[in-house]
Amino acid sequence: MSKVEEFEELRPLLFSIAYRILGSVSEAEDAVQETWLRYDGTTTRPTSLKAYLSTTVTRIALDVLRSARVRREQYVGPWFPEPLLSDPYEDPARAMELADSVSMAALVLLERLSPLERAVFVLREVFGFEFDEVAAAVGRSEAACRQLVVRARRHMRDGRPRFEALREEREELASRFFDALREGDVASLRDLLAADVSMAGDSGGKAPQLARAVVGADNVARLLASVFPWMARIDVTFELHEINGQPGAIFREREGGVLAVMVLDVRAGQIRAIRSVINPDKLGHVGPVADAWAVDREFRGVRRRWS
Repeated sequence: MSKVEEFEELRPLLFSIAYRILGSVSEAEDAVQETWLRYDGTTTRPTSLKAYLSTTVTRIALDVLRSARVRREQYVGPWFPEPLLSDPYEDPARAMELADSVSMAALVLLERLSPLERAVFVLREVFGFEFDEVAAAVGRSEAACRQLVVRARRHMRDGRPRFEALREEREELASRFFDALREGDVASLRDLLAADVSMAGDSGGKAPQLARAVVGADNVARLLASVFPWMARIDVTFELHEINGQPGAIFREREGGVLAVMVLDVRAGQIRAIRSVINPDKLGHVGPVADAWAVDREFRGVRRRWS
């Protein structure tokens, strides 16, 4: 195999590692590209190409994450990861870990960890690297990495849901939710929501959003039902799509431009959280991005005329 072919074979793994460390599709792609440039520029043949490239992409991602943490501390409103429509890496032996770790809920939890804890957790718990490989990747001793994993596990366990829903259950509930959303059916929406459901949107201050954060089944159901039938009048549509391994939808304006991505967190037969990514900077990889401010002006105009 040529150098390019060898690298391309491992690209899905490298992207998946970088995305889980960074929570950003664009930054993960950049980290993988930088990894290729470094590999292409070396004349030394590594003993294990997988270990060498995984170490390289991890160190690049760690550097990016450390600088990104400063920006995220100044971020306007809630921060959510860039939506991932499909994970390019598959490993049947670790399918459960891979699926769980890419969910919006898990990625939000990973934000609580230090950069080192996050990298070590991803390599060890998600991808199953041995501790000597993890230690080499992050430049710490094996003993230190074991302590980092213990702390990371504790943080992740404390924030994880107690009951996970089966895939079929999630999809069926999501279908009912989006049918009710389309109809503006408050009662049906309320029946699908947990009593303490939370809804939030990540706009980064760069797009209009329904509200900063809403909590409670009745509040969320009424807000959703009061908005989306009006959005349909200005030809805003949505298509159901799995996002970060969870049920969700992509919202588009009449020309097909992407307005937002909505993800449902389904547990124990109810929707526990609704997260929307509205920041246009995080939607470019989904498709051409709409002018959300123009759509918002049209929406408000139609609502004033018909109310």
